[in-house]
Amino acid sequence: MKQIAVIGSGTMGNGIAHTFAKFNYKVNLIDINQAALDKAIHTITKNLDRQVAKGTLTEEQKTTSLNNITTHNSIKDGVQSADLIVEAATENVDLKLKIFKDLNEHAPAHAILASNTSSISITQIAAVTGRGSQVIGMHFMNPVPVMKLVEVIRGYATSDETTNTIMELSQRLEKVPVEVNDYPGFVANRILMPMINEAIYTLYEGVAGVHEIDTVMKLGMAHPMGPLQLADFIGLDVCLAILKVLHDGFGNPKYAPCPLLVNMVAAGKKGAKTGEGFYKYTAGSKDIVVADKFQKSQFF
Repeated sequence: MKQIAVIGSGTMGNGIAHTFAKFNYKVNLIDINQAALDKAIHTITKNLDRQVAKGTLTEEQKTTSLNNITTHNSIKDGVQSADLIVEAATENVDLKLKIFKDLNEHAPAHAILASNTSSISITQIAAVTGRGSQVIGMHFMNPVPVMKLVEVIRGYATSDETTNTIMELSQRLEKVPVEVNDYPGFVANRILMPMINEAIYTLYEGVAGVHEIDTVMKLGMAHPMGPLQLADFIGLDVCLAILKVLHDGFGNPKYAPCPLLVNMVAAGKKGAKTGEGFYKYTAGSKDIVVADKFQKSQFF
């Protein structure tokens, strides 16, 4: 396996492209938006520079990594010679199904089709292709170049050969792959999202403030980041989308998203990427500041 295609150049897509390129795979990074591709290359360059500064990468390795990445504006052009395609588009089921229909048409017959989805059924995705045995979930964690876990999700029809190939490939990327079966939320988000949702309910019901909730979880449960700050980092819209998948998939009211989360997403307060969620974010600042909306005098 030498040629990788990555669909989507956002946070996850550029991180996946960065990681494969660093390990000397040839990568076609695909996005219909040229501005998004330009931004992705800028981000990858900046992150490689950070690795050089830390001494974990040489200047020569940085240059080689960047040279390993080629950008494309169409799936057809970008996947023609790919051995593995990793889809990292927005967490939207209709969009993913459309992409996989296109992949089935344009990808080489031998290619493995992987999705970086964090919650959507691999079995459902595979069903729109003619190669269900070659469709698998490859759920990287953010930030991809740093986080070790890859959740490898077997769909109903995924073959042992495909699974073993992706497990071995993940190890070659110096990741730790964990094989799981295809049920809503898999393992990571089936456990994480209800915790985040409960933290939001704890705020919504006035039990404690943003800072207090996160401090309890960091100091009491040894979490490196509190659940509300983590939700901001993931994106509140992404959290909401995953909770909806869990709620729809299991039909259990315990997965129903908190009304506060629903309202924040509707108001455009989606976390770090929009500059405000439970905290407010200022470019160039590392200060952790609770959003004005949740200052005690205003929210309680």
